[in-house]
Amino acid sequence: MMTAAPSHPRPILVAVLLGLVAETLFLIRVSVPHTLVFDEVHYVPAARTMLALAAPVNTEHPLLGKAIIAAGIALFGDNSLGWRFFSTVAGAVTVAALFAITWQLLGRMRPAVLAGLFAMLSMTLFVQARIAMLDGFMAAFVVSAVAVLLASRRASGARALTRVALGGALIGLAIGCKWAAVPFLGYAGLAILVLRLREVSDRAYWRGVVTPALLLVLVVGAGAAYLLTFLPAFFYANDPLTLATLLPFQLTIYAEQTQILAPHTYQSSWWSWPLMLRPIWYLYERADGAMRGILMIGNPAILWGGLVAVAASLWASVRDRSAALLAIVALWLGAYLPWIVIPKSLGFFYYYFLSSLFLCPALAAALDRYVSKRAQSAFVILAAALFVYFYPIIVAMPLDGPDAFRRWTWFASWV
Repeated sequence: MMTAAPSHPRPILVAVLLGLVAETLFLIRVSVPHTLVFDEVHYVPAARTMLALAAPVNTEHPLLGKAIIAAGIALFGDNSLGWRFFSTVAGAVTVAALFAITWQLLGRMRPAVLAGLFAMLSMTLFVQARIAMLDGFMAAFVVSAVAVLLASRRASGARALTRVALGGALIGLAIGCKWAAVPFLGYAGLAILVLRLREVSDRAYWRGVVTPALLLVLVVGAGAAYLLTFLPAFFYANDPLTLATLLPFQLTIYAEQTQILAPHTYQSSWWSWPLMLRPIWYLYERADGAMRGILMIGNPAILWGGLVAVAASLWASVRDRSAALLAIVALWLGAYLPWIVIPKSLGFFYYYFLSSLFLCPALAAALDRYVSKRAQSAFVILAAALFVYFYPIIVAMPLDGPDAFRRWTWFASWV
């Protein structure tokens, strides 16, 4: 008598389930406070102006992130839910994509699910998924692009070209939110070249497609998607873009990106971000009839534990010649490295946001490799407990008074 093969959950279904759970988590109390928070004061007014197709505004950044915020306002009204709704969607997509990245690299369900859970509990993602800023949209497109490009490796012919073009388009959309995503286009091209050189004998990846074609569709996909994000600006009532001014406008963005800014209370240096020496209070004031706070901070178990995981994964990748572990380390480093060399006069902890996301697959991979399943479960419980502990000051719950922040500020630099 034949026995049925054991059933395993399909990765796509697990990814969707993780995304739905994350969306539910991020939506709870997302409209609180009902006032603008931190950099929402820049991007929500810009979104309103875009929705009215009035005139150029907030020209430091491309249009797409603000257009997405505008879509939320159009859908739900000019209120706190409308401002932030699509940020929650971007956060949920990010969770699912981090699961997909880990699955693609390791081919195992348990560490992939762990990566998704760590993303939900990371707190950097939780906070950015509940605020109308550009970084959450950029990150969602970047991690989705990585997942799609990883999936493209095993495709062949026209399907491979289509997937690589889609991955490039997603990178272009990320750049259309913030230029901080630009390096990932270079990383994608470099990864294609490296994999092709390693597999030159049997072409294990992208079968039936020559390397120049892969690079071409990657760049064309990214460039076309990026340029299309400027389409609304062609319809402004005042000072609209034209084909003649589209490329010169990029110089305007560059000039504003590199201008010298005045010192800021929460500025910090790039070397301090992995150590979380200076998190940022996005809100700490009376709002909606109570004292409330929102601290942009990482989950200590994930942020600090993730650094150990990156080091362990790097060691294992060298010792065991594991390309998968090296890729995970490279994702974290690739997101972090540009901020070391980028010409910005000020730095802030939230610039580390994208890097902090790639700690999740690193941590999942290291736990899966080095510790027992019981220890893995214990670590998840620790991360969840810390999430619950910090929950009042990442979700703007009513606090006891002006000095309530002292319950959660472990170090003087967190104040």
